[in-house]
Amino acid sequence: MKTKHNPIITIFWAIHLKLYQWSSGRIGNMLRGLPILLLITKGKKTGQLRTKALMYLPYGNDFVVIASNLGKDNHPAWWLNLTAEPNASVQIGRSHFTVHAREAQEDERESIWQALAQKTSDYEQYRSWTSRRIPLVILERK
Repeated sequence: MKTKHNPIITIFWAIHLKLYQWSSGRIGNMLRGLPILLLITKGKKTGQLRTKALMYLPYGNDFVVIASNLGKDNHPAWWLNLTAEPNASVQIGRSHFTVHAREAQEDERESIWQALAQKTSDYEQYRSWTSRRIPLVILERK
C-alpha cells in the first residue's frame, strides 16, 4: 500500500545533508546498510549548483544511485538535472570526484537491481508504489 510522503523525511534529509557537509562525511556516511554520497548537479532550470545526499551502491570504481524519489510518481529533481547535464560531481567523505551519469540498461540494470535488493528491501517497496520505471543511475568517474 502506498503511503503519503512524510514531511519529517524531508526535514531528516535536510539535516542529514548539513551534518554530512559539516563533518566531511564522518556523520551520516551510512544509512540502512548503504553508504551515502553527496551528488552535486547543475539545476536544469536555474543553472545553480544543487546538492543532494543519496544512498549509493559501489560499482567497481563507480557509483550507482537510484532515482526512486521514495516511490513517488515523478522523477527526483537531481535525475532531471542529470538528464539535462550528465556531468556532475560527487563527494564521499572528504574525497571529491567528477562523474558522468548514465542510466543502466537491460542486463546491467537487472544485475544492479539484484545487488541492491540484497542490501535493502526499500527500493522494492518504492518500485511497488509507482508505475514509473525507476532509473538506476551509474555515476562513472572521469
